[in-house]
Amino acid sequence: MGRRHPGQVFLPDTFVFPGGRVEPADRALARRLALPPRETERLGYAVQGRPSDTRAAALALAAIRETFEETGFVVGTPATNARAAAPGAWRDFIRAGHHPRLNGLTFFARAITPPGRPRRYDTRFFLTDAAMVTQCVGNLDGELLDIDWFTLDEARQLNLPSITHHVIEDLAKLLARPAKRLTARDVPFYRHRYGRFERTLLSPPD
Repeated sequence: MGRRHPGQVFLPDTFVFPGGRVEPADRALARRLALPPRETERLGYAVQGRPSDTRAAALALAAIRETFEETGFVVGTPATNARAAAPGAWRDFIRAGHHPRLNGLTFFARAITPPGRPRRYDTRFFLTDAAMVTQCVGNLDGELLDIDWFTLDEARQLNLPSITHHVIEDLAKLLARPAKRLTARDVPFYRHRYGRFERTLLSPPD
């Protein structure tokens, strides 16, 4: 996690997970890469428009790219030919000598920013094992300060957005499950309806 600059309009001076919007380069790369079928299916729950493999992969690729840009961590696999065909925003990642690795990502939660905020997002959260981080480089974009690893208890004491508190508590519940139950298909979904916070579970359609 890292702390957003105090002068930023959205969530100033709060600790957040790295992340950002899907860029055209993510969509371009998503045409050549794919998530595991289970994650593609789950990312299609309750979406507007038509779900697709490319749309799901672009969301995951945006998570990997933004993590790299904001923290320097590479979630990828070394590749000797990684310098070839690097679309737009992916050039720095590819020049680090890696390809993004999608097969270790788990779609964990979704949240929509409440109405009335300066900016609103429809956000997907992904999990991966720390062993998936193959390298840390120093070309950070400066968007986050005080970047560090935190235990769950340490994270609970930080200045967090309310939604991040909810995500952390659901993560704690997930990690407390026996290993064989870590593959639950339902996805926590946080939003505000009729002025009240609501947590539901996104599930496969009947």
